[in-house]
Amino acid sequence: MSWILAFVGFAALVVLHELGHFAAAKAVGMRVEKFSLFFGPMLAKFTRGETTYGIGPIPLGGYVKITGMNPAEDIPPEHAHRAYYRQAVWKRIVVIVAGPLVNVVLAFGILWIIYANTGEKVTTSRVEQTAPGSPAAAVLEPGDRIVAVDGRRGEVPVLAKQISSHKCAGEQKDGCKAAEPAQVTVERAGRERTFAVTPVYRSAEGRTLAGISFAQDELPSPGAGEAAGESVSVMWKVTTATATVISRLFEAEQRKQLSGVVGSYEITRQSVEVSATQTFLILALISFSLGLINLLPFLPLDGGHIFWALAEKASGRPIPFRVMERASVVGIMLVGILFFIGLQNDIGRLTGEGFNLR
Repeated sequence: MSWILAFVGFAALVVLHELGHFAAAKAVGMRVEKFSLFFGPMLAKFTRGETTYGIGPIPLGGYVKITGMNPAEDIPPEHAHRAYYRQAVWKRIVVIVAGPLVNVVLAFGILWIIYANTGEKVTTSRVEQTAPGSPAAAVLEPGDRIVAVDGRRGEVPVLAKQISSHKCAGEQKDGCKAAEPAQVTVERAGRERTFAVTPVYRSAEGRTLAGISFAQDELPSPGAGEAAGESVSVMWKVTTATATVISRLFEAEQRKQLSGVVGSYEITRQSVEVSATQTFLILALISFSLGLINLLPFLPLDGGHIFWALAEKASGRPIPFRVMERASVVGIMLVGILFFIGLQNDIGRLTGEGFNLR
């Protein structure tokens, strides 16, 4: 079921993006020939009015075909006045911006609803549970509040770091015990008690652990204004990360962080299994990223069309099609490189360490 729900959610983002282009094109009087969910020859289709609607076999996006997007195409005389490149620059920009704008507005709306109705979760020093057979299981109990480790007091990060500072005597191997136990002071039934807990090294985490899961408390939901601010803050973080996408191609470690359609789909699928809130949060972030990536100033991305429309406005004359055609090679290569690196990373995660959503 998670596969189906993830597919529906991911497809919805594509449909809404293309609906933005479609509605804007209709609104300014352009002729829309096709509206397709996914790429490739339409497997199923129907025609209503002047537009053919269908679904393709390649679930990597979708498209809206507007008459005259390619200035070199042959256009019947009766449709020439409604062709894309015959329209004013502002109309073309409105049509192109509409797709990413839908994704951005949708992302903000989802984030705002989530943050306005969900209080922030904060990790406390209260023990929620201990892993069976772990060092802490023998001495700590759910409900204990850890107040200090080796005499050091502080928040959870400080306490956890102090526990992990206890290393194995020799080589750090999975399952080896720390040379010295950590002195864990807890508050239990109003009294402070100290227990010796010997952490164990876990190679998957790369550090020694005691096997403690800390409880979380949920703060009251913020007001509408604070929720809006939190939404903008999250979107800004995504924006700064997206702005570095090209530079990341030249750094080996950063390239490993890139993901693509497969990764987005798999993360969405996993989020369905976690909670509805997590699913919508992931979809909001994917929607916003989709809008931003499309605004990069390279053809065939939306941003490329906007760039050349503005170039035409600045120069006062149409840009020769051959110039845009040659420039589009850069965009096609960039999109192709991003796609294949993302796909390679996604396959590696699917067959290796996973996406670590949980």
